[in-house]
Amino acid sequence: MAEYVVEFGKDGRAGEADGRLDALAFHRNHQAIRAVLVQFLAGKSGDAIEVGSGTGQHVVDLAHHLPDITWWPSDLNETHLRSIEAWRAYSKLANIRPPLRIDLSDPSWCPEVDGGQGPGELVAVFCANVIHIAPWRVAEGLFASAGRYLQPGGFVFLYGPFKRGGKHTAPSNAAFDSSLRQGNSEWGVRDIEAVQELATKAGLSLLEIAEMPANNLTLVFAKTA
Repeated sequence: MAEYVVEFGKDGRAGEADGRLDALAFHRNHQAIRAVLVQFLAGKSGDAIEVGSGTGQHVVDLAHHLPDITWWPSDLNETHLRSIEAWRAYSKLANIRPPLRIDLSDPSWCPEVDGGQGPGELVAVFCANVIHIAPWRVAEGLFASAGRYLQPGGFVFLYGPFKRGGKHTAPSNAAFDSSLRQGNSEWGVRDIEAVQELATKAGLSLLEIAEMPANNLTLVFAKTA
C-alpha cells in the first residue's frame, strides 16, 4: 500500500539526539527513486532543489551518488527543516546546501533564486510524496515555479501514487485515496493526465513514467528548449 506521509517526528518514532529523523518509507524506496534520477542526471552539474524534503534522507542519498550537482533541500515544516539540517551536517557532503523554507502553494516559491541568495537556474526539481497530501494549488505552484526556474532541458521528478486515465492502479491505492479524502477533501491521489496538463502549461513535457515499489510511480518531465 502506498505510504502515507505524516509529519515526521509525530509518527511515534524517536529521532536522534542531533535532530535527525528517520522515515521508514525512505528505506523502501530510495534505491528505486535514485535509479531514475541517475538515469537522467548522471554527468550533469548545476543546482537542484528537492521540494518537501521531509527528514532530509533522500537529498543526502542523491548528493552522495550525484556529486557534481549542488543539492538544495527544502520544506515548510520547522521540525523537518531541523532534521534536514542535521542530516546535512551528519553527511559532511559539500554539495548539500542549508535547507530552504519553501511554500509550494506560492507560485514564486523560491524567491532566493531571484534574489541571488540561493540556487541559480535549476537542472532539476525533485518532489516525493507531496501532492497527494496537499491541496491542488500545491501541485499548481510546483509546476508554475519549476517552469520558471528550470534551465532548458531541466527535469522535474515527481514520485508518489497516481491514477491513470482516472482509474487507480491498484485496489490498495483506491483505499488509500478514499482515506485521504475522508481526512481532508482537498487531498487525494492525483490523475497523471491532470498533472501533465499543469506541466504542459509550464512548458514541460512528460518523458517517462517509471514503475516504483508499493504501487507508486515516478513521473519525469523536461523543460522544452
